[in-house]
Formats: sequence, structure tokens, C-alpha cells
Amino acid sequence: MTEERIRGRRLGVLLVLCGAIFLEGIDVAMLNVALPSIRADLGLATGELQWVMSAYVLGYGGFMLLGGRAADLFGRRQMFVGWLTVFLLFSGLGGLATEGWQLIAARFVTGVAAAFMTPAGLSVITTGFDEGPQRDKALLVYSGTAAGGFSVGLVAGGLLASADWRWVFFAPVALAALILPAALVLVPKSPRPRRAPGQRLDLAGGLLITSAVVLLVLGVERAAHAGAWATAATVAAGLVLLGVFAAVERRAAEPLVRLGILRSGPLRRANAAGLLFAGAFFGFQFLVVLYLQELRGWSTLQTSFAMIVIGIDAVLSPTVVPKLVARFGNGRLIFGGLLLAALSYGLFLPLGADWSYLAMLPSLVLLGLAFALVYGPLTIVATEGVAEAEQGLAGGLLYTAFQFGAALGLSAVTAVSASFAVPLEGYRAALLIPFAAVLVAAAVSVPGLRRPGAGRVVSGAGAGSGAAAPAPDPAAQAPGAAAARS
Repeated sequence: MTEERIRGRRLGVLLVLCGAIFLEGIDVAMLNVALPSIRADLGLATGELQWVMSAYVLGYGGFMLLGGRAADLFGRRQMFVGWLTVFLLFSGLGGLATEGWQLIAARFVTGVAAAFMTPAGLSVITTGFDEGPQRDKALLVYSGTAAGGFSVGLVAGGLLASADWRWVFFAPVALAALILPAALVLVPKSPRPRRAPGQRLDLAGGLLITSAVVLLVLGVERAAHAGAWATAATVAAGLVLLGVFAAVERRAAEPLVRLGILRSGPLRRANAAGLLFAGAFFGFQFLVVLYLQELRGWSTLQTSFAMIVIGIDAVLSPTVVPKLVARFGNGRLIFGGLLLAALSYGLFLPLGADWSYLAMLPSLVLLGLAFALVYGPLTIVATEGVAEAEQGLAGGLLYTAFQFGAALGLSAVTAVSASFAVPLEGYRAALLIPFAAVLVAAAVSVPGLRRPGAGRVVSGAGAGSGAAAPAPDPAAQAPGAAAARS
């Protein structure tokens, strides 16, 4: 398979979309390292500080499916540009907050904006680039930019927070102000799909799935802080609403989520592996930050520079990974990357009280390599062969899996580490969770090894259609990879 260069307007569109995903990545990363400064300035209790992060996760994870489907129904450019504007405004309002509740509310709306903006941007790529080498290249550049944003954000957040934490919110505003006019000029308009007379938008489905995912994410996010009964009740309510949602979708004339899309084995495996991989990645990173800052006494900036080596995937994803995808196929790269991640976490299991940075470096480098091999190709598998009318939905499904996985991983490692009186023992025990999660993810991905170049998920675009159609070309390569993002 020969690699195709991206030129002209398509290159401009890709740069705009990469700028937006970079923006989302640095926004999250910078806030992570600025939390201690925010607590000190606003006088936030631990519970309030936790909600500064949780509010964003709830908005992002809870509205992702609705955002993905909205891109399909109302136009990808319209949703991307409109919600990028909302992202810009509320990020700025977060920087102006003088009370904890104001910052929490701003973060929630910023998360909702990202939930609509991100799948819209992804679907612009998956519908605007021809399936095959060019789309592979575009999506891998996109995913590498997302990772680069997160890595740069770790350092930038430390530098900005050392001056004033409010710059952590104002910096994304300045970047968004540059991206927005470029998006208006370069991103092509997408026509709204025609609907038959009498058909209505699936508002009931949207309300149900959003409520269900918000409750599930909330239950997971609060598991380490709330009582067992409260957590179980919240998760149970989310599962009940999920069941009601499935029943409503089966009868809807124009469902929000066509359940037939979930019959695709590659799509299901990509989402399951993405959930587990994200949970492991964010849980591991959280533990390493706690170890360096709370046990070792490293500064925020020292920790940021120590972790930035993971960002090697930002270089590898657009340069090396497309060639590997062409030669070995997505399934083999995903499986190999998950095994590398397991090796990375396994090397960290005997964590010592005074490990040198050189002792930690192999794990961090291996994790960066693993992320490059897994993150992009997962999106290739999750969006390949999906009908154009459902590309936003496919991206929304994968992003939801990543967000829910991140919340699950963070909650699990927090609960385990907090149950030990000696912090180091708690970290060691909690490190078993990401190690086990990526091994399970590798097992889930094994069927993808059978046909390394395949994985087509051709889905019907008709409202309420049931099964996925057979792939006309099972040997075709999958497209690029951004859906997982930060």
C-alpha cells in the first residue's frame, strides 16, 4: 500500500482539526498540574477540587454520544465551529472564576462543548478523506497531535500555574481564537441529511443515553469518595436507564444510536479495548504523579518534565505508525502495543521508595511506544467501513468508551491506593490494576489478528436498519486513528 501525501485544502482542514484536538489535549493536561494552585487561591476543599476535574469528565463522557450523532444529523462543520466557540467562551469564564462553583460550572459546560466538538472534528476527517492510506495518514497525524497536546500541556501547565493558575484557562482561549477563523474559512460545509416527512429527532433517546452515561460516569468517578450503597445505587440507576434506552431505540423511527452498528465484532472489540487501555493509562499516570509529588516531594514542573517522555507517540504516530499499519495491519499493532503496555506497567510493579528517574524511564518510554501503536489504530478499526451518515456516531461511541474507561481506571486505582496505610504499599497494589487491564485488552483484541488488513464494519445508513452489511473488500486497510484522543 503506497502512502499518499495530503495537499491543498485538505491539508488546511487537517491542520485546523489538529489545532482543535491539540487545544482539547492541552486544556485537560494543564488543568491537571494546576489543581494545587487553584485549591490554594480559591480555598477549595478536597471534594470541591475533585469536582473541578469530575465536572469536565461528566460533561465530556455524558454528552459524547449525543454529540457524535448531532454531527451526523445537523452538519459536521456547523457542530464543530459552533461548539468550538462555546469551548472558547467557557474556558475563558473558568479563568475569571472567583468561587469554586463558578469554576465547576464552567468546566462542566467546557466538557459538554468538547463532547460535541470532538466527534464532529473526527467525522470531518473520516468523511473528507478517502478510506485507505490517505485517511490512515490523516487520522494518525490527528491522534499524534492529540497526544502532543497532552504532553505539551503537562509542561505548559506547570509553567503557567507557577505564574498564575488563571493563565491555564486563558491560554486555550488565545489558541481557540486563532483556530476559529481558520475553521470558518477552511472546513467545508456539510449538507444536513434529508429526513422523510413525519420523522422526528430522537429526543427521548438523547435524554436517556445522556442521563445513563452521566450516572454511570458519576458512579464510577465517586466510587472512591462516596459510600458503597450510594455508588451502587447510582450505577444501578445508570444501567436501568441504559436498558430503557435500548428498548426505546429498537422502536424509534430515527434512532439516536442504530443498535445494528453494535453487531460489528471489530467495532465492539475496538471500544472494549479502548475502554480498558484508557483506564489503565490514566490510572497509571495518576499513580506516578502521586508517587513523584506526594512521596518523593517533586515539584509540579519536575513531574511534568519527567512524564513528557510519554509524548514520544506524538512523533511516532504520524511518521512511523502509518508505515507499520501498511505492513502489519491494525490488529497486530494494537495487540503488540497492548503487550508493550503490559511490559511497561509490569516493570513498575516493584516500585521502590527512592527510585531514580533512570529506573522509571524504561517504563515511561515503553508506554509512549505502546500508546503510538494502540491509540491511532484503534480509531482506524472503530471507524473503518462505517457509513458516512454514521461516522459521528462511531466516533462518539469510541470517545465515550475512552472517557468512561478513564473514569473507571482513576476511580479504581484511587480506591485501592487509599485503602493502604502506607502510601508506597498502596501504589504497588494499585499498579496491578493497569497491568491486568491491558492484559485483558490484549485478550479482547486477539480475534483482530486473524485478518490483519481487515476489519470492515460497513453499516447501513437507513434509519432503524438492523444488521451491518457484509464488507465488499475484506482485505482493505483501515483508516487512520484519532478517536481515542486524550
